[in-house]
Amino acid sequence: MAKILLIEDEESLNHVVTMNLEMEGYEVVSVFSGNEALQYLNQLNEFGLIILDVMLPYVSGWEICEKFKERSNTPILFVSAKGTSSDKIKGLKLGADDYLAKPFDLEELLLRVQLLMQRSNLGNIKPKVIVIGDSEVNISSYEVIKDGDIITTLTKREIDFLLLFQQHEGEVVSRDFILDKLWGTESFPTSRTIDNYIVQFRKLFEKDHKHPQFFHSIRGVGYKFTNH
Repeated sequence: MAKILLIEDEESLNHVVTMNLEMEGYEVVSVFSGNEALQYLNQLNEFGLIILDVMLPYVSGWEICEKFKERSNTPILFVSAKGTSSDKIKGLKLGADDYLAKPFDLEELLLRVQLLMQRSNLGNIKPKVIVIGDSEVNISSYEVIKDGDIITTLTKREIDFLLLFQQHEGEVVSRDFILDKLWGTESFPTSRTIDNYIVQFRKLFEKDHKHPQFFHSIRGVGYKFTNH
């Protein structure tokens, strides 16, 4: 059963959302304050999704999001009465995967939950390590390890990028597909953004980045990842 961490201090809303999620078959852990939420900092990978309010007692949702994303890839859906464009942009810049303004329709919330769970493959079938050539990428710690040494630490976006490539290994994926999967509709990167990530991956993982073994350019379309 997919597990969701719900962090919402408004008691009646917490109960309504919990009930509806459970009716959809999810297991829900409900908390009502920022302090209580931080108690789950070392258990985040047990959850397929985190639903997070912004305005919480003691510790704000902004701070919780930042701390959670330092530890885990688990998707975060902000739900907040702070619904301006600047609020949404702030949440997404902190690493949130989606943002829903209050008051919201429960059906819309459930749909967004379903889509985020699908995008993350429920969080429990992701590999702990991705091996690329003679390097290992630890999905939990974001560290790249080579010859037993940590050579760098990746960002959440870079980890998501590698997971997407692994899921579609051997397939040609377009720049538009990558943008849609990793950025959605809430921000506006360009195809050049994708190219810059590929350049960095080649420098990090390829023995000869001018003649790549893993990250291949497909002219006029996008890229293909082959890991052998």
